[in-house]
Amino acid sequence: MKPLAELDARGVKALLFDIDDTLTTEGKLTAQAYDALERLRRAGKITVPVTGRPAGWCDHIARMWPVDAVVGENGAFYFFYAGGRLQRRFQDDAETRRKKRARLDAIAHRILAAVPGCALAADQNYRETDLAIDYCEDIPPLPLEAAERIASLMRAAGLNAKISSIHVNGWFGEYDKLAMSRVLFSERFGMDLAESRREIVFAGDSPNDAPLFACFSHSVGVANVRRFEDLLADKPKYVTRAAAGAGFAELAEHLLQERR
Repeated sequence: MKPLAELDARGVKALLFDIDDTLTTEGKLTAQAYDALERLRRAGKITVPVTGRPAGWCDHIARMWPVDAVVGENGAFYFFYAGGRLQRRFQDDAETRRKKRARLDAIAHRILAAVPGCALAADQNYRETDLAIDYCEDIPPLPLEAAERIASLMRAAGLNAKISSIHVNGWFGEYDKLAMSRVLFSERFGMDLAESRREIVFAGDSPNDAPLFACFSHSVGVANVRRFEDLLADKPKYVTRAAAGAGFAELAEHLLQERR
């Protein structure tokens, strides 16, 4: 991972970014990070959070934040606000989502019994498509080995499973953050990610960001990504000096300096 200063950001049109521990710091969206996001939007950059957080949060984000769209629940959908209303684009139709939801509830009970100390994520009630198991957000932190155990149990039950900095997320389907980002950029912005990868920066911090780290020439990890270095199948090409939201602000300033 090279220092962020070596990233040539000339021609960058868009920033995709994770939220938890990339934009936020210890669970809070700081004024520094939000101001950086606002400045990027004013500078004409396309800004898109790509997160494991639930549909309920993404409804708020798409409406209220200075962003062009949001990809949520690890790629199950994207939302955007246009024409005075929220627009939703899901991977699965409503009936398919309902059937999968019932199956996920049964799997959750088995995992909670098998891994002492873990819990359903506090935001589970606001989710449409996936199962989120908390291993360090609102409970006494469990070691990464426990998160890996949860992910293993999810995969054994037929789920696609990813570890974030706070949760282990599982869902039925082969989609992920990258797959839905491809759909979003094609449908909303007329951009092919394969052809435009040098025009897009992605910023993240954890194993569920690995497909995006691999995809983009300009992939960036905030400094706390080093916590997961041994779990990352693909590492970011660049890394900030600062961690979490301060690292995001550092990245934003680098992109804005290149523009000037």
